[in-house]
Amino acid sequence: MTMNDWRAELRLELEKLVDAAVVAGARQRDVYAAILDEIGQLRLAYERDPDPADDISEQVIEEPSNNWPAAD
Repeated sequence: MTMNDWRAELRLELEKLVDAAVVAGARQRDVYAAILDEIGQLRLAYERDPDPADDISEQVIEEPSNNWPAAD
């Protein structure tokens, strides 16, 4: 995918998102404002943790305990 391909796909998906929200009854300017707010939140989250998927694999998963009376 070239630089322009992903941008074109992004634009198309954003247009679909805005259109769907407007058809559902939202005002276009409110949809744009909500998208900008969400982008701001995504930026903040990325600054705090650039790769949150790595955090999940670092957690230790404990095995269930067989320490109960009927286990003997």
